[in-house]
Amino acid sequence: MSYGLQVEVWGDYALFSRPELKTERMSYEIITPSAARGIIESIFWHPGLRVLIDRVYLLRGMHEDGNRVDRTPIKFINVRRNEVKSRVLARQVQSMMTGGPVPTLDSKADIQQRASTILTDVHYVIEAHFEMTAHAAPSDNEGKFKDIFQRRLERGSAYSQPYFGCREFPAHFRAWEGGAIHPVDYSKDLGIMLYDMDYSDPQNIRPTYFHARLEHGVMQVAGEAVLR
Repeated sequence: MSYGLQVEVWGDYALFSRPELKTERMSYEIITPSAARGIIESIFWHPGLRVLIDRVYLLRGMHEDGNRVDRTPIKFINVRRNEVKSRVLARQVQSMMTGGPVPTLDSKADIQQRASTILTDVHYVIEAHFEMTAHAAPSDNEGKFKDIFQRRLERGSAYSQPYFGCREFPAHFRAWEGGAIHPVDYSKDLGIMLYDMDYSDPQNIRPTYFHARLEHGVMQVAGEAVLR
């Protein structure tokens, strides 16, 4: 925990889809640990480290100009979006690589409209830390990775554009420089939330969950029991 990270992220829209609601998309009330990890890994990733989310602080919404939005800290809006209902399967790509037909996707024929309930004006501080993996080199350590991560934050560098659940909802990011964090004084039992995907068995990838709670604007992740 001594090598903790604090990353401030914000954006206009977010969609952290609840897995039990697939026909019409419905977002969780706050960013999930897996989505938070994805944002950090889009800024810096290395096979020798694993990102673990400790907690998320809920702040007032903030626009790109830096002005905070004085609204309810969790706000939903309903939209309808065009989505492609089909997808190219991995086995089709593998077949193509061995001389099979090239998989095609007709976006015009496959488009369908789906309703989505999404978050708007989101603003969080993510606290996380690194753990070393078996792929780390002897010279690798948590402090080294944190220094690299901080430099990338200062430059605004990312391997890919971070986003809030969907690629069309980009996330702005920077190192938290505000000293003590003062989250919104808002508490709510969020119920069972997606924690992450368990890849320990590649033939049986399973979702894991935890009981999420907002206590005075803070969602504690570290130390919570993971449900499999």
